[in-house]
Amino acid sequence: MPKPRLVCHPLTPDRWSDFETLFGERGACGGCWCTFWRQPRSAFNENKGAGNRRLMLRIVTDGPPPGILGYLNGEPVGWCAVAPREDYPALARSRILQPVDETPVWLVSCLFVRKDQRKKGLSVQLLQAAVEHVKTQGGTVVEGYPVEPKKDEVPAAFAWTGLAAAFLAAGFREVARRSDTRPIMRCEVRSRSRAKRA
Repeated sequence: MPKPRLVCHPLTPDRWSDFETLFGERGACGGCWCTFWRQPRSAFNENKGAGNRRLMLRIVTDGPPPGILGYLNGEPVGWCAVAPREDYPALARSRILQPVDETPVWLVSCLFVRKDQRKKGLSVQLLQAAVEHVKTQGGTVVEGYPVEPKKDEVPAAFAWTGLAAAFLAAGFREVARRSDTRPIMRCEVRSRSRAKRA
């Protein structure tokens, strides 16, 4: 049986209602609304739920798109957050996720797939679409911090940055590891503008 193929689009204001539908009342997980690394921990906790939703709506409204929505049969079923690393100031508090080098990177900060569509390879397609999106924005390196679990099964709540196997399948490679279960992975891309000049 062939795997389902996603149709992916950047999250622009006209697709906000699809994003809300996908994330549901809980904002995907515990009122996060994909804002965990975008603000200080105290602000994130204070804003859980409606406050984080308003922050994400403002980010989407102001642009550029903060990620990619994936659709099956016209329904939103997947999300991949991808933006320049500097858009995630809270990463500075992580000891194991400090920058590898001086390379400007775009960061995949979150992967979310609707519960009934998980384990079908959609994360790989979302990652590939994210890389293509970064190309259109002139980025040259996409970075991710997936989980590489020691056991075969990992609860979805602990795999919100994606699984290392999906990143490998999408063409990423490991460039550093400061934790047994958290590799730092990259995919190098060529922007369209550079390709035209070549």
